[in-house]
Amino acid sequence: MIAVRGLFEAHLTVSDLERSIAFYSGALGLELAHRDADRKAAFYWMGGRGETMLGLWEVGASPQRMNLHIALKVELPDLLNAPRRLRAANITPFDFWGRSSDEVTVLAWMPAASVYFQDPDGNLLEYLTMLSEPARPELGVVGWGRWNDGARV
Repeated sequence: MIAVRGLFEAHLTVSDLERSIAFYSGALGLELAHRDADRKAAFYWMGGRGETMLGLWEVGASPQRMNLHIALKVELPDLLNAPRRLRAANITPFDFWGRSSDEVTVLAWMPAASVYFQDPDGNLLEYLTMLSEPARPELGVVGWGRWNDGARV
């Protein structure tokens, strides 16, 4: 078999491409790689040109929607600052359970820290950082404060 080294691209459906371009370019600051007006699609570079690509495809307004999820790899200092920066951009950060929260969530089995939020179409986006500490699956999912206040002992 061929060894997979990572995920190169992912795609999300959106109901209004212009609104989504404003969100992904403006609020998230992603670099627009290409826009295809005929196919109503936009593509973004993440991590630099040629690293990872996100495609957005307009599917129009419909009563039936599919909400998808992607996690965006970020550095720990940026993750810890993400709730404040998201709120400054009028985006609500939330925890693993979908509650509005300014605290980072830790998935102790990985372990990884994350902050969740939604795009204008309700797609679930996540900023995620893998942590260097050993995994502690017995902790389940905990807040950053609990993770750092001896929950690992």
